[in-house]
Amino acid sequence: MALPRSLERSFSPAELEFIASNETISIVPRQKLQSFSLMGGKIPETIPPLSVEVPVWLALILKKHDRCNIPCPEWLTVDNLKQRLEEEEKNAEFSPLPFHYMELSHMLLDVAADDIPDIDQVHNLLKDLRETRQAKTRAGLGELDSKWLGMNNISMMELNEIRPFFTSAFEELKKLDTAAEE
Repeated sequence: MALPRSLERSFSPAELEFIASNETISIVPRQKLQSFSLMGGKIPETIPPLSVEVPVWLALILKKHDRCNIPCPEWLTVDNLKQRLEEEEKNAEFSPLPFHYMELSHMLLDVAADDIPDIDQVHNLLKDLRETRQAKTRAGLGELDSKWLGMNNISMMELNEIRPFFTSAFEELKKLDTAAEE
């Protein structure tokens, strides 16, 4: 099946969530689960109330069936998000966040909202953080040249959003640079 040209060069948000769901996250199981092996690796035995690291996709399934709690990751706490937002507003560089922070936060806010303290404030801080980082991304694209574009600590979703514009603009700049050299 052929995709529209606008979708050929980037992933859909659902595809990015699928990729991010292979990251690991800590859970606190509510019941014992035997260890088992999958193609992607071994899932450890879970013994309540000991926390264990599992893939996000498994944590979400267990949470939906009320078989575990998902403690709020440190990077998703109100204090940490406030600090990251302050860094974004003060510094030209992007603040360090998990590569899949947007996808993971979306999945966790959707499924494990009861495990995240101050969820409304977290939601608002994530929105503000996203807007601030988008403004930085637009400013960074304004400095695009035919050799490179440096944006450290950019997330997968942010990278995916600029990919279609960046690749076509970069190709055009390379053509102009080559023409100028001749």
